[in-house]
Amino acid sequence: MIVFYSKEIDGNSARLIDDECIHCSKVLRKKVGEEVFVTDGKGNLHQGHISNITKKNVDIELTKQMSSQKPSHIRSIAIAPTKNIDRLEWFLEKSTEIGISHIFPFLSARSERKIIKPERLEKIIISAMKQSKNFHKPTLHPLTPLSKILENDFNGQSKYIAHCMDPQQALNKLYSSGSNAIVLIGPEGDFTAAEVERAQANNWKEVSLGTSRLRTETAGIVACHLLNL
Repeated sequence: MIVFYSKEIDGNSARLIDDECIHCSKVLRKKVGEEVFVTDGKGNLHQGHISNITKKNVDIELTKQMSSQKPSHIRSIAIAPTKNIDRLEWFLEKSTEIGISHIFPFLSARSERKIIKPERLEKIIISAMKQSKNFHKPTLHPLTPLSKILENDFNGQSKYIAHCMDPQQALNKLYSSGSNAIVLIGPEGDFTAAEVERAQANNWKEVSLGTSRLRTETAGIVACHLLNL
């Protein structure tokens, strides 16, 4: 089953634009009248048939709602973009498949990458969402200074900062399964001591992700997996 993503679903109709339009009409060569499946990225999957095709749009008449997934809880990761962008893209793909809710890229004192391309990253997220049949599209937030992340209360979510300076407690011991939470994952050089102190002052709990020293993207996946169990 091939699933398309649409930001324009209204009642019994949907419209594919941009890459989704091209994929449907040019790559797969779908025709008017053919059956298709569409998700809104909010947990809903619809069945319908193509009613019109133009150069810029594919219009779909929806006939049936196939399923509606309800998120059990909010799972958020704040992560420093890696110097090698492929590794960040790998993290986005895998965390989407697992079921992350929000991704907050941030800049810290030891950040190696200071620029990202949100359009490219969104495409990776959408592709992973459709492939995994996890029809909740994670929200990719703008690249933000770490100071702003630390000062955010995230609507009462449990807040954890994972680092390599021998925190005394493990995330899987502190985290209450099924609760809303966000985990901070630092750059390859880790957080500075001053950043950890500032996090503590803003009610972030220090946690370990295990005894191994993990790469940034691996640490992000471990945290995502623990929040999802």
